[in-house]
Amino acid sequence: MKTILLVDDEQRMLDLIELFLAPAGFRCLKKTNGQDAISIMQKESIHLIILDVMMPDMDGWETCRKIREFSNVPIIMLTARAEKSDLVKGLNTGADDYITKPFDEGELIARVNALLRRSGDEQIQSNKLVYEDFELNKETFSLHYHHYAVQLTLKEFLIIEALLSRPQKTFTREELLNIAWEFDAFIDMRTVDSHIRNLREKLRKAGFPMNKLIKTVWGIGYKWT
Repeated sequence: MKTILLVDDEQRMLDLIELFLAPAGFRCLKKTNGQDAISIMQKESIHLIILDVMMPDMDGWETCRKIREFSNVPIIMLTARAEKSDLVKGLNTGADDYITKPFDEGELIARVNALLRRSGDEQIQSNKLVYEDFELNKETFSLHYHHYAVQLTLKEFLIIEALLSRPQKTFTREELLNIAWEFDAFIDMRTVDSHIRNLREKLRKAGFPMNKLIKTVWGIGYKWT
């Protein structure tokens, strides 16, 4: 069941939206201000937010901006005004869609379902990095090649992710060091070579084709071939 967070300073509007969404199979959480909405997002798994624009203290635009600092959850802005400037402002603050009061049940549910489908497709795509016959799973930290698979450590994953993301690029040792060790000044540059060597051995033992994968570019670094 998908959970939708409803944020509006009018309890009557919250109850009306829940009345529309609950029969469609959605679980609704209701908050009357932006701060409470942000707080509950730290505790609950939220799939979509319907956010009123005109609220006291922290309005919908400010609430949207603050949510976008830590979350990409889909947001539908809700307002009684239909001015184009409001639409543009809402989208510029990070909203995904916009609906104007008054609205009917069918329109609301259609917009919610469309946005959930779109965000779901994007999430599926974002969890996998595919290049030729290789697939890097960002949820399980594993690399797949046909029926072969290998589990990666975090450092190995970050190195492979960089190489697969730009297979035509030669990464210097310093670039890979910065990517996998986050600019840790106490890590020796030779650590990269050691991890590449161990990674190659792990992939070889797992049955990966060693005529491909990680190529050494002498005097510079490494690239994916």
